[in-house]
Amino acid sequence: MNIGIIKAYILKEFAELFRSKIIVMVYLMPTMIMLLFGYGIRMEVTDAKTLIIDYDNSKTSLSIISKFENSKYFKTETLNISEDKAVELLKQGKVNILIIIPENFEKNILKGIKTEIGVFIDAAFPFRGTTLQSYVENVLYRTFIEFSKTKEGLIDINYRNLFNQSLRDENAIVPGLFGIILLVSPAILSALLIVREKEAGTIFNFYSSPVKKSEFLIAKLTPVFLIHSVNIFILFLWATYLFNVPFKGSFFIFWLVSEIYIFISLSIGLLVSIVTRSQIVALIATIIITIIPGFLYSGIIMPISSMEGEAYIEAHIFPVMYYNHIIYDTFLIGQGFSSEKNILYLIILIFYGIGLLTVGTIFLRKEMK
Repeated sequence: MNIGIIKAYILKEFAELFRSKIIVMVYLMPTMIMLLFGYGIRMEVTDAKTLIIDYDNSKTSLSIISKFENSKYFKTETLNISEDKAVELLKQGKVNILIIIPENFEKNILKGIKTEIGVFIDAAFPFRGTTLQSYVENVLYRTFIEFSKTKEGLIDINYRNLFNQSLRDENAIVPGLFGIILLVSPAILSALLIVREKEAGTIFNFYSSPVKKSEFLIAKLTPVFLIHSVNIFILFLWATYLFNVPFKGSFFIFWLVSEIYIFISLSIGLLVSIVTRSQIVALIATIIITIIPGFLYSGIIMPISSMEGEAYIEAHIFPVMYYNHIIYDTFLIGQGFSSEKNILYLIILIFYGIGLLTVGTIFLRKEMK
């Protein structure tokens, strides 16, 4: 392996990156994605327009209304209107939740008679509807727990949220963005490395020179790898200082896994660049291969454990699931290599990168087709 040739190629690649000013996008695009999605994606629903019709007007019903009024998740209004009118408001989108407290509600509870509360939720958007349902159930649950404390022999349930005690959206969203950003950005840039030379005709310099394939690939990937490695630290600073996401694990593990993941991303883009003949095709193919799986299987939209069938299998095919599992651990849990699952996923990522680079090397020909 000729170090002089590799060094010359690396300097040439750096010169082209700076001359084309594409290096600006290398750092601008990841930061933009982090800021846009970090502030833009919200799982929490607040100020849901809630209408309560209280036919009971008892101490218990007023306690229920008070808890809804004092919650940031509900914008509560109590009206004395007919149920038909209330349902009409629900259909018009002027109300998100309709709660009907029946007559003799408190008396039936005290007598041990089964009673019901009517709750109607606008579930046109299923995720939002499910979230609102869980909010309503939680308020009613807390109300009846307090009510049950007046009676002896009933069980009091204490619960505690682990790993994201404050239930902040940023703590759940921002670590997951690492897997998307460090998959998409390096892959797009590396996808243009070889196909750009095919379009310009400069690839013939490689065909006619004594440069080996291994030397050529090392020289091509090294500048892009080093440039994108800086993004690991930039994104970490955004996550911890701008979004205030806690970091409980080992920074060495975070850095090591991220470097391996960038290598995987570069290998994906390189493979695309080798098999395609135009930059447009390479760009579109890379976007399809990286962005769609990145969002679907990063764990941001839906936990991987909740997937079934083909979706569960596909999630285990793409590297983003393995990487994000370790990243969530470093930020929120901190088990590190004491977790066998983290070690297994790290090994899978290493083999993933080696496998992709090997396939790319095999497909790279030092001759015209």
